[in-house]
Amino acid sequence: MTTENMHFGADVSRLLEIVTHALYTNRDVFLRELISNAADACDRLRYDSIETPSLLKNHAGYQVRIVPDTQERVLIVMDSGIGMSRDELVENLGTIAKSGTKALMDQLKQVAASSSQPPGLIGQFGVGFYAAFMVADSVEVISRRAGADEVWVWSSTGHDGFTMREATEKEKSQLLTTSGTTLKLKLKDDACDFFLEDKIKIVVATYSNHINLPVYVGRESVSPVNSASALWMRSKSDISEADYNEFFSITSHSLGTDTPLLTAHWKAEGKIEYTALLFVPHLRPWDLYDPSRKHCVRLYVRRVFISDDCSGLVYPWLRFLRGIIDSEDLPLNISRESLQENLVVSKIRSGVARRILNDLDKLSHNDPIAFQSFWLQFGAVLKEGLYDAPDHREDILKIAQFQTTDPVGVTTLDGYLSRMKDGQDSIYYISGENADSLRKSPQIEGLKSRGLEVLIFSDTIDDFWLPVVMNFKGKIFVSATKGTIDLSKFPVPDKAADGRKAESKNRSALLLFLKTHLSEWVSDVRSSDRLTDSPV
Repeated sequence: MTTENMHFGADVSRLLEIVTHALYTNRDVFLRELISNAADACDRLRYDSIETPSLLKNHAGYQVRIVPDTQERVLIVMDSGIGMSRDELVENLGTIAKSGTKALMDQLKQVAASSSQPPGLIGQFGVGFYAAFMVADSVEVISRRAGADEVWVWSSTGHDGFTMREATEKEKSQLLTTSGTTLKLKLKDDACDFFLEDKIKIVVATYSNHINLPVYVGRESVSPVNSASALWMRSKSDISEADYNEFFSITSHSLGTDTPLLTAHWKAEGKIEYTALLFVPHLRPWDLYDPSRKHCVRLYVRRVFISDDCSGLVYPWLRFLRGIIDSEDLPLNISRESLQENLVVSKIRSGVARRILNDLDKLSHNDPIAFQSFWLQFGAVLKEGLYDAPDHREDILKIAQFQTTDPVGVTTLDGYLSRMKDGQDSIYYISGENADSLRKSPQIEGLKSRGLEVLIFSDTIDDFWLPVVMNFKGKIFVSATKGTIDLSKFPVPDKAADGRKAESKNRSALLLFLKTHLSEWVSDVRSSDRLTDSPV
């Protein structure tokens, strides 16, 4: 049997160096990552079998099974999903085909070297499989692609590279069914607690309770250890904050490093029906402004996973959202190409935008500090919608916040309008790269000296939406640096006259004080004199 020795891609080597040499605060999450990958593989087979039913010939049903083998001292994680061919094993496990990964690896290495807190991120970057090397000295992957006869074995110690070979008959028998993947982790000495079934059950219940297929622990177990139900289909009254946080951690791959700032869970009914469970995170992802970045909202159709890459499902200016959308109206066999132009998808996109903007508006009133935190992280992205989403422009302008020369520092446009001078019919602004420099610009001194407030536009996107929006509630946006502004109806306050008025007011107050207290003093003196002249 021929064994091929192959080298990792450069990005994988960097990643494995971090995984194997950095101390993680909680290594339990490796199992969640492997279960999540297994569930994705089952979802993919479920989807592909709609078009090709023969893929399920002799298939034994969707499941994930975890078996601690104390004799071989390996932890086995099996799934009955789509499986991988030889080329897919090489591509998926030998390289990381993701833009920006090199920059990410360099960033994580710097964090690990400069901080006493180790980096707690893996799955956020689509490389959750490599978390296995947190607890394993070596990993072996046995896989058969649905519809194929060959079974392949990928193995590695996580160092220089990996090997590829065809599976033996014994290894073929270690698959759950006609297709799928079996991972065999040779556990490190300090990870032997994962040979305990009770330990595994606790981890599964903590991190993977809502995986939408049964997860079994042990070879003979017939009772899943997870609820195996779609969280988003349950009533909100039956879901705790901890449940939402757990699901957020799963869908965002945050591994507990972030929590949702805003949770939106609703069911839309009417001409189209869908259920959405979406989260706004506290922290923006490192690649939020990467041109190749896509949203992280998964599309399901009647609980069947369809795509995590449906570009028309969420507006680009809401790409910070995490979660799922489950449609009742889309056909299960819809192609990815037709998804982008589908009318149902378009209506879902618009409905999601309205709901999220409405929830953000409520947040701005109910918890201004939390909303300001959101705006600092994602405001510049949200303002992209002012340029390319006319239907939602009014709702975005309603919640948008801007820096200002007014002492309040940050304001909404409605707040600006409430402080406008009598006769003022324009919203004055100045734009540039640095807010502090703009605030001190001599070009706005004429406005400031007349008590006119000036908005500070320092985000790059401001130069794009302003020519399109042009006005707010009938008040035109006017640049303080372009054109001529007629300030004749806003005279500069006469500081000298104001000083004279203040001096006159102070003098009057002093005279009143003297007049009042002098009469009291004279009365006291006279009384004292009478006491002195009286006989003994």
